[in-house]
Order: sequence, then structure tokens, then C-alpha cells
Amino acid sequence: MNDPRAFWNERFGTPTYIYGEEPNDFLREVAGRLRGPVLSLGEGEGRNAVFLAEQGLDVTAVDISEQGLRKAALLATKRGVKVKTVLADLAAYDFEPGAWGAIVSIWCHLPALVRATVHRRAVRALAPGGAFVLEAYTPRQLKHGTGGPKSSALLYEPEELQQELDGLQLQIFEEREREVNESALHRGTSAVVRVFGTAVSPSPRH
Repeated sequence: MNDPRAFWNERFGTPTYIYGEEPNDFLREVAGRLRGPVLSLGEGEGRNAVFLAEQGLDVTAVDISEQGLRKAALLATKRGVKVKTVLADLAAYDFEPGAWGAIVSIWCHLPALVRATVHRRAVRALAPGGAFVLEAYTPRQLKHGTGGPKSSALLYEPEELQQELDGLQLQIFEEREREVNESALHRGTSAVVRVFGTAVSPSPRH
């Protein structure tokens, strides 16, 4: 993917919501444990950010695609909620330390070096007790062909991911196969890794 912005603008440049309008299953499961403000990474067309806004959370959606964020804003208006959209390349995005009650990364597949940097910055950007939520495809997904990148370089090995998320208390960290049903592009038996972790609160000073 030589030009990610062009790729995603082309993919999202259709009236149809190519990944659907409903949230990711794992995000739906853990949404009740989140507090705002929430930062959603690689949000695309807005389905997850809009869902979180419907739960009463203050949500900011970051994506590299103008077309994706345009559709996210339209979906938010349709659902009667507000979502702040930020056009940015995550490799250069300014993660303000301690600023977020939750950070969400759903199918946000980045090159390895960028991914490691983004994850470390995301951990530092959480307020004490803030939650990090992730679901991504692992390299085992290539045998299924039911969604996600076609290159192993963009897929997430759990061992590497755990190192990148050092500093979180990992309440859920699992690699599994599950049925994904999120539009024609994410459908069928899938090899995924799921994470729910919280930022460690600083020790009280004596």
C-alpha cells in the first residue's frame, strides 16, 4: 500500500458503508466499561465512533481518509449524535499524554514500525485507569481469506503486540478464531487477537 490515503479514499468513496453501519462485536461487549473522552484510531466510516457516541461518550475519530470521515460525520448526523473527526496520519498524530479515558483500535492495521510507535504513544495517552480496546487480525487470518490485509506485514502477532502495550494491565488478551459478520469484507471464520487493558494508576506519594 504505497499511498494509504489514496487507497482508503478510493475504498470509502461510495455511498455504501462498505464495513456496515453497526459496531464491532468486541467493542459492543466492552463498551459499558469505557469512559470518555474516547479516541478511535483508524475509524474509517464511523460505525464504531457513532456507536460509542450513542452510549453518551465524547468521541474523537481519527483517520487518514477524508472520504471515510465525511461518511462518519454523515452517519453521526443520521443517528443524532456528535463525533469529532480529525484527518491525520497516525504516524504523525500527536497523542497528548494522559488525555483520554479510552482509546479504541478496531481493525486498524498499520505497518510494524508505525504500529509499535502508535501503540506506545496510545498507552501514554491514557488517563490513569483509562481503557485500551483492540481487535485485529493475526497472520493466521491469511488461511481464511475472510477479511483484513493480504500481507502478513500488516497483521498482528500477539507476542509483539503485548510488548508494544507494556504499561497496561491486560484484563483480556486472547488470540482466537471467531465468526465475524461485519459486511461482505469482514465475514466468516477469522483469526483475531482481542485486547482490553487499563492504564496503571500512578502510585500515591508518601
